[in-house]
Amino acid sequence: MTATAREIAEMFEMLPLEEQEFAREVMRKLVRAWDSDFTKLTPNEAIELKLAHEEVAKGEAFWDSEIDWDNLDKMDLD
Repeated sequence: MTATAREIAEMFEMLPLEEQEFAREVMRKLVRAWDSDFTKLTPNEAIELKLAHEEVAKGEAFWDSEIDWDNLDKMDLD
């Protein structure tokens, strides 16, 4: 999270609950005006998505079905 986003979150938390709801609706309208389908990625999301695609291409990612969720400490990740 950027310093600006943290500052906004801190200011948001200072508001009374009903004003938080108003602020949330204003933010929602701003985002929808910027991206009506919520399809754009933030710069950080774009980086994370690129890295994820690279990991998959290199075989560095695991499918959910390959993970023994009950025995994670015994899983060989090599």
